[in-house]
Amino acid sequence: MRPRTTSLLRDAGPTQMPTSILKRLRPRALATICVIGLLGGLGVCIGADWGREPAPPRGTAARDTANRAAVPSQDTVVDQQFLLCQALSPADPCPIPAVDCSRDPTNCECEKIGWKGLGPVVGFQEYAQGEYVGRSRLPHVSNYRLRVDDQLNFVFRVTRNEIPAPYEINVGDELTIESATDKDLRRALIVLPDGTITLPLLGQIRAAHLTVAQLRDSLDENYRKFYKVPAITVTPTKVDTKLEDLRYTVGGRSGFGGQQLPGRVTPEGTVQLPAVGSVPAQGLTLDEFKQELAERFAEKIEGIEVMPILTVRAPRYVYVLGEVKLPGRYTLDAPTTVMQALAMAGSWNNGGNIHQIVVFRRADDWRLIATVLDLRAALLGRRPCPGGEIWVSDADLIIVPKNKILRTDNFIELIFTKGIYGIIPFSGSVSFTNLTTLTH
Repeated sequence: MRPRTTSLLRDAGPTQMPTSILKRLRPRALATICVIGLLGGLGVCIGADWGREPAPPRGTAARDTANRAAVPSQDTVVDQQFLLCQALSPADPCPIPAVDCSRDPTNCECEKIGWKGLGPVVGFQEYAQGEYVGRSRLPHVSNYRLRVDDQLNFVFRVTRNEIPAPYEINVGDELTIESATDKDLRRALIVLPDGTITLPLLGQIRAAHLTVAQLRDSLDENYRKFYKVPAITVTPTKVDTKLEDLRYTVGGRSGFGGQQLPGRVTPEGTVQLPAVGSVPAQGLTLDEFKQELAERFAEKIEGIEVMPILTVRAPRYVYVLGEVKLPGRYTLDAPTTVMQALAMAGSWNNGGNIHQIVVFRRADDWRLIATVLDLRAALLGRRPCPGGEIWVSDADLIIVPKNKILRTDNFIELIFTKGIYGIIPFSGSVSFTNLTTLTH
């Protein structure tokens, strides 16, 4: 009998082969590849964040850092300003570190100031729980100059001041003419619109723009033809009729509302007022405009003071367009920066190029000027002092353009979806940004 063969090849049969080494190592190889990929991804993230300024400390660490910075050691000299700058209160007893972007304004290197500059800042923690009421900041402007569409109230006041020159008779004044020689000559007269009065024996006599003494001498000389000693007396019983007419025009004859008159700066830069007409106002301060009004009214009417009061400023607008949530026109009620204007427009959209925010502005002579701002680091919280954060001026146009990926996506959609596929039947369109198929 033939002995049994113990060969592995024979036992395995004609179709069974030895197990491959790669098959045995496949689970380990997959695990190794996953670990290498994970480490590579971590390396990329660390490389991207390398050199980035650290974020400001929060919570307990922030307060501990500020306490160490605010409390001097025994070997240092205590600076009272350094200690008082925190303005701590029972509502907020721990100092809050901050960054002062104007600590070195002479070098104009605000962008180089990073979050490493955290420390005590004067005025940052001034009110604590009542901070919403606002701070006692510097005035917006040292001298406000009137502009088109500013609304004013003009308060008219009778001065009752003594005029330096003799009073001149005006149209509408009431006079009493009498003679010591003939009692029948006594008359109560009103100066007619042509500036004359009518007297017996003389007829019409010029009275307007004459002083009381000049009119008396004129009548006395004319009556000498009829009387040896006329002894004429002129007594004004009602004067300042121009002033009264102005007061009636301003406040109404019943006096309702007081002696005030509203006004608005016209597009030509003037204000229309009774008795003086158009008065230049554009570009003048309120004090300068008051002086201009005083000089113009003094030429027409004596004894009146006009006080201009600014009630409503001309509306100021900023226009925000491009990749923002709510593009449109917004009113500038207070000093506003570019980032604040973006906040009014609902922030920027995903795909907005906040590296290159464009600002168009009109100069005083209506020239068009423009600039480009990089606010990405500030809007993402990586930089506390952005150099591109500027104040918005009236009628500024802020545009947040699209980034390259979004422009490419729009180009593909315009050419293929609305162009080629608009002619050739197709069941869907491909979006470049999210790589998903959208049905028509």
